[in-house]
Amino acid sequence: MAEGGDADAEPQASYRAGCFCGAVEVEVTGKAMFSGYCHCADCQAWSAAPINAFSLWKSDSVRIIKGEAELGTYNKTEHSYRKFCKRCGGHVMTEHPRMRLIDVYANLLRGYQHQPTLHANYASKMVSVRDGLPKYADLPAELGGSGEMLPD
Repeated sequence: MAEGGDADAEPQASYRAGCFCGAVEVEVTGKAMFSGYCHCADCQAWSAAPINAFSLWKSDSVRIIKGEAELGTYNKTEHSYRKFCKRCGGHVMTEHPRMRLIDVYANLLRGYQHQPTLHANYASKMVSVRDGLPKYADLPAELGGSGEMLPD
C-alpha cells in the first residue's frame, strides 16, 4: 500500500457506459451529485422520449476510456454540450459547463442503480409522473434554476 494510504477506505464505485456500437466508452467514479428525470423539450427531442433519466457527476469523476476520437459534440445552447458517437449516433453524455457537471445518461451506466430524487423541467412535461418526488418547474436553485415547485 502507498505511504499515507488509508487501509480502511472503501474503494469508490465505478460504472461504465458506452454508445450503441461500443466504439465510445466512459467511466464514472464515485457518487452522482444529482439523479432524476428531465422533462425539458431539448432532452425530449434529443432522446426521442418524453423523459430522460439523468445522473449528474462532477467533471473530474468522468473520463473517456475508449474512442475519444469518435466522440462528437453538439451544442444548441452554451448550457449543454451533448456528446454522441460519430459512428453509430448513440448518445453518451452531456456536459453542463454552467453547473460544472456532466450527465452520463443513467440508463447507459452498467450496474448503476438509478435512485432519482427529483424531476427537472416538469413545466415542459409530456407525461405526468406521480411518484412523490419533487417536481421543479425548471431546475432546483442549487443547479441555477428558479427552484419553483409544481404539484405531483
